[in-house]
Amino acid sequence: MEALDVAAFDVTDKDSWYFGPMSRQDATKILMNERERGVFLVRDSNSIIGDYVLCVREDAKVSNYIINKAQQNDQIVYRIGDQSFENLPKLLTFYTLHYLDTTPLRRPVAKKTELVIGKFDFEGMDQDDLPFRRGEVLTVIHKHEDEWWTAKNAMGKIGQIPVPYIQKYDESSEDNFIERPSSGNGNNCGSSNNIVKQSRTLPSMENVPVILQKSDLNRKLPAYARVKQARVPNAYDKTALKLEVGNIIKVTKMNINGQWEGELKGKKGHFPFTHVEFVDDCELKTNNQTCSEQTETHDIK
Repeated sequence: MEALDVAAFDVTDKDSWYFGPMSRQDATKILMNERERGVFLVRDSNSIIGDYVLCVREDAKVSNYIINKAQQNDQIVYRIGDQSFENLPKLLTFYTLHYLDTTPLRRPVAKKTELVIGKFDFEGMDQDDLPFRRGEVLTVIHKHEDEWWTAKNAMGKIGQIPVPYIQKYDESSEDNFIERPSSGNGNNCGSSNNIVKQSRTLPSMENVPVILQKSDLNRKLPAYARVKQARVPNAYDKTALKLEVGNIIKVTKMNINGQWEGELKGKKGHFPFTHVEFVDDCELKTNNQTCSEQTETHDIK
């Protein structure tokens, strides 16, 4: 058996080896492009929520080792085969010094650099956020969830960015158009938050995301918002609100993860902030309706 070399990677640098949600096929495709044995990545298990899979390039194949996250004596442990570890870095360290099947771990597979460009200005909502301007190019570091990613700007600053405020950037393409705010909707209730796309053809306004203005972030709650995009939540998520275009939601809390809380048709739950826009009193009273009357109107089927 060949002598083991000291692994040339930092096991504590999770962003270098953790790839998050990924199919077995995609992981295999990435690793089969590597010639060196011991190149690996860690992905989420697709069958058991909370578990992981260690994918390793071995002789002429890619092996997938299940890592079970379990409770043991009032603490969380990570099990792979008959071995248990306190955390993932310790598990990886062990297998840099011990063989899995035909090889120890040598290095994480290199991640493909993903660039995005700002569609709108983002001032930041929290100290962990990464503010950016419309047209600014950012490097994606990690996709933690659907609505918020971790990114780095040209100055090397790292923080959280809202996914609805960005789009994919392709250095080799000339079609990196961005979106710009519209000039207004012509009423006296304040400026519009609608967005139009600066391209050859303008899309429908129905599915375009809303921009959060500073006045929205500082808005006194509870406040009312109109649904701009319909949404049917996952059947297993009992706390998510079903949204229909035109519904009026009573917003009670604005969370920094993009999932707001509110009340609709007598049900309390959460919903994505990108699907609604705040409405002022003058808009609700256009037809001589109070906020409560407007809500009742949208409750009628």
